[in-house]
Amino acid sequence: MTTKLFFAGSGGQGILTMGQMVAYGAMAEEKPVTFLPSYGPEMRGGTSNCTVVVSDDKPVSCPVIYEADAVVVMNLPSLLKFESMVKPGGKLFVNSSIIDQKPTRDDIEVISVPTIELAEKCGTTRAANIVMWGALVRSTGVISYDSAQHVMEKVFSGSKARFLPMDKLAFDAFEI
Repeated sequence: MTTKLFFAGSGGQGILTMGQMVAYGAMAEEKPVTFLPSYGPEMRGGTSNCTVVVSDDKPVSCPVIYEADAVVVMNLPSLLKFESMVKPGGKLFVNSSIIDQKPTRDDIEVISVPTIELAEKCGTTRAANIVMWGALVRSTGVISYDSAQHVMEKVFSGSKARFLPMDKLAFDAFEI
């Protein structure tokens, strides 16, 4: 089985970090995976998105996708532009802290995640992307919970180790 994921938002919202962490988790599980980042020249505040394709067994032949099993949108422009990418029956994860508009489709599962409010309860609004990432990982099962915890320990090490306790709380903050 192949799982196709798409993450979109503004630079600075942790879009590429979410995609990288899924890819790292898949690699830890020895699954074939591709990660394809895309961002505008503005970086922080500009458009940012990435594609992650994870296979259970077969090599991933192309990182480019036109339809996704799950799409994460962290801002309104991303919802408007990428809602159509979710395949029928797929999942759309919406950052309801920022996006007040409802998705238009009724053939997909919409999961509204109040990322900022939940991250704030964990100690910092900067963990909003980790709240969303936790919701995605636990809802899709694309990587295991243990792999996700291992990835966070690797990513949030060294000078970033002080963020690990808050990020572990943020990962579990949204009830699936």
